[in-house]
Amino acid sequence: MMEFKPVRDTYLPYGQQLIDEADIEAVVKVLKSGYLTTGPAIREFEIKVANYVDAKYAVAFSNGTAALHGACFAAGIGKGDEVITTPMTFAASANCVLYQGGKVVFADINPETYNIEPTEIEKRITSKTRAIIPVDFTGQPVELDRIYEIARKYKLVVIEDAAHALGSTYKGRKVGSLSDMTMFSFHPVKHVTSGEGGMITTNNKEYYEKLIQFRSHGITRNQEKMTETHGPWYYEMQFLGYNYRMTDIQAALGSSQMNKLEEFVLRRKNIINMYNKAFGGMGELTIPYQASEGDSSWHLYVIRLNLEKLSGDRKEIFEALQKENIGVNVHYIPVHLLPYYQQLGYKKGSLPQAEKLYEEMMSLPLFPAMTNQDVDDVIHAVNKIIAYYSKGKGN
Repeated sequence: MMEFKPVRDTYLPYGQQLIDEADIEAVVKVLKSGYLTTGPAIREFEIKVANYVDAKYAVAFSNGTAALHGACFAAGIGKGDEVITTPMTFAASANCVLYQGGKVVFADINPETYNIEPTEIEKRITSKTRAIIPVDFTGQPVELDRIYEIARKYKLVVIEDAAHALGSTYKGRKVGSLSDMTMFSFHPVKHVTSGEGGMITTNNKEYYEKLIQFRSHGITRNQEKMTETHGPWYYEMQFLGYNYRMTDIQAALGSSQMNKLEEFVLRRKNIINMYNKAFGGMGELTIPYQASEGDSSWHLYVIRLNLEKLSGDRKEIFEALQKENIGVNVHYIPVHLLPYYQQLGYKKGSLPQAEKLYEEMMSLPLFPAMTNQDVDDVIHAVNKIIAYYSKGKGN
């Protein structure tokens, strides 16, 4: 019988922000200033992120989904255009295409990296394909060289969804300067947080200017772009944009958090090393594989259960770990299996690698505020539950 007493007395979430006094002071400073929104803190945050990833431009948005929508608009995605992305992601990576009237085409994943497989991308290209949205799942960069070979061959725009990958590198270069446009998220479980928030980085001035205008109703005050002028108060709405602006309150928090990004990433890697050492020799599960050309900043630590060696299924093991007060999670339900996408005609069985991964995967707690004791608790709980369900050891 399994021990009844849980490993922990308190619940450990899978992810959580780490806020210090410097972050609080930065927000209070804005609250005491003359700007709560559309003020100088936005530009400061954009410059800080652009400089960090070595990109020419950065545009802040109210959240990562809004940023992806803006990128699809800037790329010219419209009615009937096809965009290829991965099913192993949050719904936003696909929804942003639908917002523009486009069609989402899913390509299956590499069973080792869990990222989109470039060969599967090329198989799905048609005369209607306009863009690729690869996702740096868990923080591991996608195979950008292979994806860009395809993009250049077919004249496609690459919008990299790097919501998980701030601080990651690909062949020694920071993610955020390598694609036509790159999206970062600042949700509280991400590497740094602004509460809610997102950003697009790019080296393309045309995309940058479209993004700036798109996030504010399609309005411009730039006289060089106007068709006429009535005076210094005049502005023009030149296309249908959205109110996707970030506030200065959010931006101040994000800027302060960026000062600690390297420290946060290092702590994540320290935790990963402890997990890998503990779980690397267990036949009942598979630890994350890391391709040699990329250096992940580790947003998630996903274990894969080798169910043929276990007497329980993923649901049983998930619930058992939750009872141990370990906040495991599953990232993600493949997008094409969600009810809305099923209604659109996407079929179960069409993406076998992603679907098989979904049945076997689980995310363990991973965030910088975790103590070594927290990590030990996770390791203890996983060992305890896997031992209980292992066919090799018996119950």
